[in-house]
This record gives sequence, structure tokens and C-alpha cells, in this order.
Amino acid sequence: MRAADILEHEHEAVLIVIKAARGEAEAIDKTGQVNAQRIGEFTDFFRNFVDRCHHGKEEKHLFPRLEERGLPRDDGPIGVMLQEHELGRAEVRAIAEALTQLEQGDGDAAEAIKEHLLAYADLLEAHIQKENGILFPMGDRVLTPDDQQSLVDAFDAVEREEMGEGTHERYHQWIHELVKE
Repeated sequence: MRAADILEHEHEAVLIVIKAARGEAEAIDKTGQVNAQRIGEFTDFFRNFVDRCHHGKEEKHLFPRLEERGLPRDDGPIGVMLQEHELGRAEVRAIAEALTQLEQGDGDAAEAIKEHLLAYADLLEAHIQKENGILFPMGDRVLTPDDQQSLVDAFDAVEREEMGEGTHERYHQWIHELVKE
């Protein structure tokens, strides 16, 4: 198994949530109303599944291994991915801050939530295309079979030890419920 197989599978899950987030942004645009619970769920998913789990696997394991195999961190695709991870974190913080403002009665917060949801969706969709289409194929050319296996093992450890048993599955169940709505 390629390490990228795991990450690409996670990308599929992320894209499903991004589609739902876009739908939520459209609903906010049409009605001016925010489903605060749903926005909170998105924020939790973005912070934990996308950033802590998925980006954590990349930043702690994949990217350093790619650097060891000769891909440059700066002035290359790894640096671009890291920069985009930071941009994504900023958008998620902005969504969470706008949600807090909304809950405190700020009438302009709904627009901010919508705008940051859409900006995050745009960013992640482009980011995923770059990883799937450029970075992962580059990695496949430089990673050895032993590298691939050690990365798969490290990714499993992230899910088990850092995220906690069942957390990944809980998010996948939430995605399944999201799709049914």
C-alpha cells in the first residue's frame, strides 16, 4: 500500500464535507441564517480530522521523509503545502471567531462565516488537487517500499495514539450522516 492511498482516501472524505460546507454557505447567503450547530461541527472536523489528523500525518511523517529523499522543503511543493496548511488554519480560526461573534449577537457574523467557509473550501479543493496530482506522484518516485510501509504504520499510529481509537471512524460516520441529509 502507498502512504498516499491513505491520504487520498481522507481527501475524498474532506471533499464531501467541503461540498456540504459550500451548501451551508449558500443557505446562509439565501436566508441570512446560520445553523450554528452545523458550523460548529464543520469547525470541529476541520480542526481535528483535516488539520490534526490529516495534516499532522503529512507534517510529522510524510513531508520529513520526502525531504530525506531529496525533495526540498523551501522553494518546492512541500513549502507550498505547508503554507497552505497555515492559510487553512487561519480560515478555520476566522470561522470559529465569527461563530462566537454570531452567538454574541453580531449581525455581520453570518456574512463572515459564509465568506470564510467559501475561502476555506476554495483553498482545500486546490490544495487537494496539488497534493493528489503533483506532490504524491513525486513522492511515489522517491519513496522506497520500506518508506511506504513505515509511513503507513506511522499514519496508523497517528489515528490510534494521537487521535484516539474510534475517532477516525466517528468522523466517517458523521460524514455518512451529513451525506444522507
